[in-house]
Amino acid sequence: MVNMSNPSAQPTKSNWLEKLPSVSVLGPFMALLLAVIVFSTQSDRFFTPQNFSLILQQVMVIGVMAIGQTLIILTAGIDLSCGMVMALGTMVMTKFAVQMGLPPMLTILCGLAVTTGFGFLNGLLITRIKLPPFIVTLGTLNIAFALTQIYSSAQTVTVSPPESPLLVFGNTFSIGSTVLNYGVITMITLYLFVWFILSQTAPGRHLYAVGNNPEAARLTGIPTQRVLLLVYTIAGFIYGIAGWLLVSRTGVGDPNAGQTDNLETITAVVLGGTSLFGGRGVIFGTLLGAIIIGVFRNGLTLTGVPSVFQILITGILVILAVTADQLSKKK
Repeated sequence: MVNMSNPSAQPTKSNWLEKLPSVSVLGPFMALLLAVIVFSTQSDRFFTPQNFSLILQQVMVIGVMAIGQTLIILTAGIDLSCGMVMALGTMVMTKFAVQMGLPPMLTILCGLAVTTGFGFLNGLLITRIKLPPFIVTLGTLNIAFALTQIYSSAQTVTVSPPESPLLVFGNTFSIGSTVLNYGVITMITLYLFVWFILSQTAPGRHLYAVGNNPEAARLTGIPTQRVLLLVYTIAGFIYGIAGWLLVSRTGVGDPNAGQTDNLETITAVVLGGTSLFGGRGVIFGTLLGAIIIGVFRNGLTLTGVPSVFQILITGILVILAVTADQLSKKK
C-alpha cells in the first residue's frame, strides 16, 4: 500500500529520469568513449600517453577559438569570421616582428588589438544596426581574408629565434615520458577561467539569460545590447590568443591558415552539447567536443582511413549532435 501521507516516499519514474544528464551532455561522453575503445582495438599506437599528448597539441588552437565561438552561440549568435580574423592577427604579429623589427611583445599586442577590433566591429554591427550575426560575420570573414592576403602578399613569414616570445607556447615540458607544451596548459587554463566567469559570476548569468530570452532579460534590467557587444569583443580577443598559439606551434605566420576553422569551432561547440538556439551549454563540453574531433582524426589517420572519410564522419557527428539538441529542447 502506498503511503498517501508522504507522497515523496515513493519516487516516480519521471523524477528518476529528471536526475539523469541530458542527451546533449551524455552524447559527447558516449561518442568519445566509443571512439577511444574502437581506435584502441585498431591501433597499438593510439592508447598511449604520447599519442594523447599529440591530440591535445593538435586541437589546442581550435579548442581556444571554440571558447569565443561558445560565448557567441550561447547568446544565440554565430561567428563565421573567427578563422580568418585569427589568421590576420597572426600575420600582423609575425610581420611586425620579422620585417618591421618591433619588440615581440608589442607585435603580440598589435595582433590582439586587430582581432579584438574585428570582434568589436561584429558586435557593433549586430547591436547598433541590428544586422543578423550570420550576415555580419560572413561579411567580416571576407574582409579579413582579403586583408590577410593583401597584407601578406600571400607569403608565409618565419619567426626566429626559437626563444622569441611569439613562440613561447610551443616550448615543452615532460611529465614522466609524456611531453606537453605550454599551449595545452594555456588552453586548459582559459577553459577554467571562462567556466568560473560563466558559472560563478553575474555577467555569466546575464549571458545565459540573453541567449535564453533576450526580451525577458531586457525587462529584468540586463543591458542586453551591451552584453552582446562585450561577448563579440571578448571573442575577438580570444581569437588573437589562438593565433598566438598557432604561431608558437608552427613557427610561421601563414596567410592560408584558419580558412576552415570557423566550421571546426562550430563543430566543437555543437558536439560539446551547446545549443545553437542559445541559453544552454557548458564550456567544458566545448573542450570535449574539440577533443572528440582530434580523437577521430588521429584515430582514423593511424588506421589508414583517407582524410575524406574523416570529413564525412565529422559531418555525421555534427548532424547527430544537433539532432540530440533538438530532442533535448523539445523534452
